Amino acid sequence: MVVGSAHMYASLPWWIRELLPIVLLLTVISLVVNRLPKVDVGHSRAFKFRRFLNWFPAGMTYAFLYFARYNLTAYKNAVGMSHDAYGTIDLWGAVVYGLAFIINGPLADRIGGRITLLMGAAGALVANSLMALQAFGGWNPEKTGVFTLLYMVNMYFQSFGAVSIVKVNAAWFHLRERGTFGGIFGILISLGVYFAYDWSPRIAKLFPHPAYVFVVPPIVLAIALIADVFLVKDTPGEAGFDDFDTADASSGDTGERLGLLEIAKKLLSNRVILTIAAVEFCSGFLRNAIMKWYQPYAKGIGISATIVPSNWGMLLCCAGILGGVFAGTLSDQFFGSRRGPVSTILYGGMVVGSAVMYFTLGTMALGWTVVFMSLCVIGVHGMLSGTASMDFGGKKNVGVAVGIIDGFVYLGTALQDLLLKNVLPDGDAQKVASNWRYWPLVMAPFGLLGLFLATRLWNAKPKPGGAH
Repeated sequence: MVVGSAHMYASLPWWIRELLPIVLLLTVISLVVNRLPKVDVGHSRAFKFRRFLNWFPAGMTYAFLYFARYNLTAYKNAVGMSHDAYGTIDLWGAVVYGLAFIINGPLADRIGGRITLLMGAAGALVANSLMALQAFGGWNPEKTGVFTLLYMVNMYFQSFGAVSIVKVNAAWFHLRERGTFGGIFGILISLGVYFAYDWSPRIAKLFPHPAYVFVVPPIVLAIALIADVFLVKDTPGEAGFDDFDTADASSGDTGERLGLLEIAKKLLSNRVILTIAAVEFCSGFLRNAIMKWYQPYAKGIGISATIVPSNWGMLLCCAGILGGVFAGTLSDQFFGSRRGPVSTILYGGMVVGSAVMYFTLGTMALGWTVVFMSLCVIGVHGMLSGTASMDFGGKKNVGVAVGIIDGFVYLGTALQDLLLKNVLPDGDAQKVASNWRYWPLVMAPFGLLGLFLATRLWNAKPKPGGAH
């Protein structure tokens, strides 16, 4: 019976075999979460169902944006792009993403998250299509410039994603249930990472040309766009339900909308917002130092066929789902919807993980260590960028708040690109595991800094009447 079951499983299409563990994980998590005490803020069953129809298509669009963002890594590995070229392209893309909040955050607050989500998805669709045209002509180092330019365009439109989804959901989730949304946010990030890191390499291998890694994401983005047009609404009122007080920093703020400079000054003088941004700067550095460089490490030392690197996207997805749900549930159920304690606990895991990395270079244990670290950092990201930005920015100014916070995430990403592309081994040197020792050494200070800053948020909760 066992042999027959194994044969049946092996005969399934690859995409079903890939998705099955994730579906099972989501099922188990759903059962566990449903057994926990509920945070009841008075929503009807009809409202909750309509809210699902709102956040699910928007969330899948966000996941597909990840698919259209990290596909660059799969293309790098498929065509043998050098660390220097890859680091340059990714560096400038991250800088554009990090600075785009100056425009995109205020824009989302002015015209609504629904419209900016559509803009972001459409722009990423076009940018990926243009990269596909370049990629079909083959890769050579002389194309670094044009790929950098197109990736910068892609990342500008990608930066609408977090701003838009958090802006939309700020009006649909009460403060006391936003930890749950933080878990959802982590799941969406994780699904996007899974598509990018597992499906993109398979597309590069199974399709006639590696350029198809830039073709498939625009197709799924187009489908998501259509769903968003018909289903996503900025507020419950636009969907036929009553708007309600979300009890965040905008609660009781009924005055006229401030100008951009006044909002920016208000948020940038908020110690909590600045601390969150600084923590997320460290998160951006650490998250991408793990996700973007583990597979090149595995390929370099010759272990690409082992379980962790060959299932990298799926394991990142599972880790991210667990991290997001753990962080969100703990925040709402045990810490009174405070985000700081959970972030501190998870950053402690990051610090321990970076130390373990150094001593496990060249062993199978390193792969499982970075999977655990991914669980921690995605959990933090969901709590702070996805949830605390709503709490302390308030639904009125959340676009600017999440723009500032997520902008710092990608400025951290840009710094890790700048540092790691220059200290990590390339060519024949990458075949020796000990030559990768600077990888965890560079990460460790950012883990310690993030841990210290997270402790400063331990008792932070928003005050009604505007972010202050």
